[in-house]
Amino acid sequence: MSSPNPVSTTYSVPAELTAREPIFHRPQFASTPEDFARMTAPHYWEVGASGRRYTRTFILDHLATHPPIDAAAAGWQLFDPQCRRLGPDTYLFTYTLHQADRQTRRATIWQLTSSGWQILYHQGTIIADPAS
Repeated sequence: MSSPNPVSTTYSVPAELTAREPIFHRPQFASTPEDFARMTAPHYWEVGASGRRYTRTFILDHLATHPPIDAAAAGWQLFDPQCRRLGPDTYLFTYTLHQADRQTRRATIWQLTSSGWQILYHQGTIIADPAS
């Protein structure tokens, strides 16, 4: 796992977060229930494309019984990544995800902790008209 070095010019928060998205679909960062638990903050929650709110417990239980697809192997493509610093070691990362049958806009709030990157919040919104 990479960690920032204030002296290094090679470390890039946007590049680091781009490599970790879409969340739960990058096996090099998380592939076991323990990995998923480590990458989500204790108070993590998300809003799915359906508009439903999901708790961390619900997501971790779901991932334990439904292993996620590897985004790279599935050919998913990430476009227009944007990264904005929200506070000390906290970043909003947004992008558009093209999957085989849908496009979504994604937003994830990441925080760099002493044990690595953790997700505080995530939301995915289906793009009804991909031309917009």
